[in-house]
Amino acid sequence: MPVTHKNLILNFAICINSNDSDLLTPRMIYQVLSDESAAKSGYIRVIDNEGEDYLYPADYFIPVDIPNDAASKLSHILRCNEAGE
Repeated sequence: MPVTHKNLILNFAICINSNDSDLLTPRMIYQVLSDESAAKSGYIRVIDNEGEDYLYPADYFIPVDIPNDAASKLSHILRCNEAGE
């Protein structure tokens, strides 16, 4: 289920492929930011291992639905990480 975070809709996806293991790790869950333009070109915007949002091929990921309480906890963790806590 998407979670609202800083006025963006957040989704999550599991990485199933990577051409650079420093940036993406297979079997890891990543935050996906809504980007309609990227989606039209077959890409998704992901917060990678370096904490940067970047476009990756959509077929590198499987979207996942996260239950509301788990999504809220993930959202809280993301806010703490951004704040440097």
